[in-house]
Amino acid sequence: MFLRTDEGLELAGGTSALRFGRAPITAAPTAAAWRGRIESFDWTPDLGADIGSRTWWRGLATCTAMCGAVWMLSPGFDRPIYSAVPAALDGTALDEARSLSFGASALGGTSGMRLAATSRVRPLANTPERPVVEATATLGSGVAGALQRTGVGADEAQQVAAMIAGRVDPADLTPGTRLDITLGRRDAPTRPRPLERLAFRAKFDLALEVVREGGTLRLDARPIAIDHTPLRIRGRVGASLYRAARAAGAPAKAVESYIRTVSGLVPMGQVGQDDRFDIIVEQARAATGEVQLGQLLYAGLAGRRDVRLVRWQDGSRTEWLDPAGVGERKGSMIWPVAARISSNFGWRVHPVLGFRRLHKGMDFAAAYGSPIRATTDGRVAIAGRHGGYGNFVKLDHGGGLATGYGHMSRIVVAPGTRVSRGQVIGYVGSTGLSTGPHLHYELWKNGVPVNPRSVAFATVQRLQGQELGRFRSLVGRLMGVTAR
Repeated sequence: MFLRTDEGLELAGGTSALRFGRAPITAAPTAAAWRGRIESFDWTPDLGADIGSRTWWRGLATCTAMCGAVWMLSPGFDRPIYSAVPAALDGTALDEARSLSFGASALGGTSGMRLAATSRVRPLANTPERPVVEATATLGSGVAGALQRTGVGADEAQQVAAMIAGRVDPADLTPGTRLDITLGRRDAPTRPRPLERLAFRAKFDLALEVVREGGTLRLDARPIAIDHTPLRIRGRVGASLYRAARAAGAPAKAVESYIRTVSGLVPMGQVGQDDRFDIIVEQARAATGEVQLGQLLYAGLAGRRDVRLVRWQDGSRTEWLDPAGVGERKGSMIWPVAARISSNFGWRVHPVLGFRRLHKGMDFAAAYGSPIRATTDGRVAIAGRHGGYGNFVKLDHGGGLATGYGHMSRIVVAPGTRVSRGQVIGYVGSTGLSTGPHLHYELWKNGVPVNPRSVAFATVQRLQGQELGRFRSLVGRLMGVTAR
């Protein structure tokens, strides 16, 4: 059964309805709907995606159309494009433009209003110079060179250098010293400026100043007061002796010297954390506030093993002695001459006397004139003719140790002088009871001849007499220093 409705014929019955007739009537799209469609439309689809699709072909057509439009609208590729160029400004117009513009002065900018020159203005023939120039220079190879680099004339620079050399040795001037220089007005632009003042620190305890008075240069020396009280530092060893001493204010070189000195008596592995170190170093404190620290003077350690060592300078040799003036010197002796041993220490038949007797030394079969050297440091006790030894030299090494050198052809040292290890003291010969050129070498321990081969060079240094008195005075001064 069919029913007529507003939309057409409808089959009634069952669970469904069949409709026949005209399609539903819809309303025309509005302006808002068109705008939405336009905004959502993809005008430039990606030509790298969906290649071959309808969207891709539409995008290719759009791109081709746009390229063609640009080509159609172009004025041409072989014809220049003309534009209006403003005329260059000059005269009043240029001045007005400059007054309204901004420019960097470093690049030649002339910004801002300027007053025109009047009839009273006269151009300058030369640029005026400063009447005084103050400068600083660094001392290099010499004072004269530093002054000339600053602008002082060569003659005047040499004059000032000679004045300074008369007061301080130029070799004592430290390179890098700062020179404060003041130059005066010169007579003509082509002439160098005269030196008005030169001031610098010549030494730690001396400041020099050269000033001009009445056209004449004068050198003034100003001594600087120096306090030479040593610096004493004490503290607990803790986890590290080096770090503890450095943290307490001891200089690095002094700490290194302290450890080397103390370790000769106490291995560092046996130093406990609760041990106390005591260090005294040289110190020079200037009145101007500068401080210079020097060498280690005293090394002390209190704990499982006590150590007290004082530095003692004996000529060119440095000794570490205890406060009583006793210390151990360690080292090794050298052979007195470069030659083979022809006779050892012991009993033998004397080649000249012809009977059996003790040979108290060693003989070296060296060529005539070979140099003879001191086996270690010492003082010349005997130097001259000495019985069967011929030309003979005896050296006293302290601690009861002495060496002798016989049959020399020539002696080059004098009694009482000090000699160092390896120093030439004479030359091989055949003087005295000798059958040919050789060196007879003896070694005494507390006045008793001993075999030179059997002695390990470890002697005790003990100060005596005036030397001991000076040493005790030094120890007293050091022990009186208060720790910081």
